[in-house]
Amino acid sequence: MKITQNKLIFITAAVFVLFYNFSFFSNVIKVYPVALSNIWFLVSLAVVLWGVIVFILELFSYKKTIKPLLILLLMISAFTSYFMDSYGVIIDDSMLINAVQTNAEESLGLLSAKLLTYFVLLGLIPSILIYKTKIHYSTIKKDLVAKIIVIVGVIVLIGATITMFGGNYASFFREHKSLRQHTNPTFWIYSVGKFTGSLLKNKDKKVTPLGMDAKIEEHQRKKIVIMVVGEAARWDHFSLNGYSKETNPMLKKEDIINLPNVTSCGTSTAHSVPCMFSVKTRKEFDLDDAPYEENALDVLNHTGKVALLWRDNNSNSKDVAGRIGEQDYRSNKNNTICDTECRDEGMLVGLDKFIEQNSNKDILIVLHQMGNHGPEYYKRYPKAFEKFTPTCKTNQLESCTKEQISNAFDNAILYTDAFLSKTINFLKKYDNTHDASMIYMSDHGESLGENGVYLHGMPYIIAPEAQKHIGSILWFGNNARKNIQYQKIIHNSKNDYSQDNLFHTLLGAFEVKASVYEKEKDIINVYR
Repeated sequence: MKITQNKLIFITAAVFVLFYNFSFFSNVIKVYPVALSNIWFLVSLAVVLWGVIVFILELFSYKKTIKPLLILLLMISAFTSYFMDSYGVIIDDSMLINAVQTNAEESLGLLSAKLLTYFVLLGLIPSILIYKTKIHYSTIKKDLVAKIIVIVGVIVLIGATITMFGGNYASFFREHKSLRQHTNPTFWIYSVGKFTGSLLKNKDKKVTPLGMDAKIEEHQRKKIVIMVVGEAARWDHFSLNGYSKETNPMLKKEDIINLPNVTSCGTSTAHSVPCMFSVKTRKEFDLDDAPYEENALDVLNHTGKVALLWRDNNSNSKDVAGRIGEQDYRSNKNNTICDTECRDEGMLVGLDKFIEQNSNKDILIVLHQMGNHGPEYYKRYPKAFEKFTPTCKTNQLESCTKEQISNAFDNAILYTDAFLSKTINFLKKYDNTHDASMIYMSDHGESLGENGVYLHGMPYIIAPEAQKHIGSILWFGNNARKNIQYQKIIHNSKNDYSQDNLFHTLLGAFEVKASVYEKEKDIINVYR
């Protein structure tokens, strides 16, 4: 038995609405509960979504493209359904950049039986059925006329449905824009288009220089700054910030300055890391432009007096260190400290040699942590740090209790606490010869199941505080304190700061004079 292209599209669109949009409808009913007053509006949403999917499929489905297109959409939508249903994430252009930059090890950490089930039931089986379906084709003219009739028909259907429930849709489009970001496959298709457009826009773009006038006057003692870029460490799971579990026992023994009110520039590593080193503020920053704009590391490099090292235990520098070079710490097996995975503390191994080789320069070392990278928090720390139990020992976070997830996450914070303490003690060795200091700032926070949302990467405007409010810490050696108004920094430590401050703080730490440096945004040296 054969069916027409249009019927196949109608059926496929209905399948998408019914089986691939659990995340969309579950979020919709939180705003529009299932009740007599809302039931027909909810039905209308399904009709409109069906019409939009039909419209998209009709535009791009022709005799030679229909089966490959439908199979591709089904396969990708099976994966997006899994991540949206399981973790509450949204597949936008920023998430696509994260996916592109994710390494093989991180990807393997997301594999599960549930993911395989989604792939088979929503991807493989429907694709096989599409492949085996026999399609009746008429003449090109008749097929084109039928396609135009369908496209006009669904436009009329969508318009009439929205008009019929005008009041509801006015609220839906104006006050609940984020709900549309849960639709599958329409929103990820839009995101792919946006992502592709940004690549095409920038393909011939050249890097814009920054801070070419930067200079450092000779100072009595050379400086060593270790900047630790954390991963997914939310502020409210630090006992330094009043958390009930003791997650910072080692740092409490050090003379650190805790910054409890720091917000991130984004909610994903791909966005936050380049943004935090950028001269632009969060509101000005454009991720598409970031690879073509110099940042704080470049400005320090322009002085010719700062030796720079980026050492990575995560998923690279996101182009931040592209012009100065970066080390994948895990690739040097002589220096790594690994058990089930390579540990952050191993990034300290071999740094003495770098410091010795650059004894005539100031030094900035950036250590990019694995930190609390989810969803497998239980893998982010050695067994000795499993203090809080029971823990969630799967990447299927929704199958664990909130206590188990929190315990695994907190054990990873506990390990970060130990790593930062070791970093401070590493720097203490140079306290007699250098002005030594450490800056720790997480890239973003993390959702741990609150309101059914896990991990991170939500669009900033709708992201919960857990994904934006981050852990951040300063430490200064005894000699470094003499060049700053230390007590004023302590006094102002509870001020509201953000990753917008980091660019100027890094330049201020090395006493850089440059037109791009803004003293009032410098957390450390603004009070000189």
